Amino acid sequence: MTEKANVICRCEEIEIDEIRKWIAEGYTDFEELKRILRVSMGPCQGRGCRDIILRELSKATGKPIAELNPGVIRPPVKPVKARLLAENDQEAK
Repeated sequence: MTEKANVICRCEEIEIDEIRKWIAEGYTDFEELKRILRVSMGPCQGRGCRDIILRELSKATGKPIAELNPGVIRPPVKPVKARLLAENDQEAK
């Protein structure tokens, strides 16, 4: 197995060149890239790749990062073990 040098989204193994290719094709919204490439949809929920992708979008569009749509973070924002939820349920009874 070869190691990818420029992987930005480790969960989905998406390299920076692929992200730049889609931005050049006109996909200049984080949600669009998310739908096409599945970036930020893995276990880390974008904590590893979101900022880098937003910087690339900022460079390509000329907009400050603060003006870009950062996408929607859906729960759970941080993975939770089911065992912990079950233990809390038993304590509540």
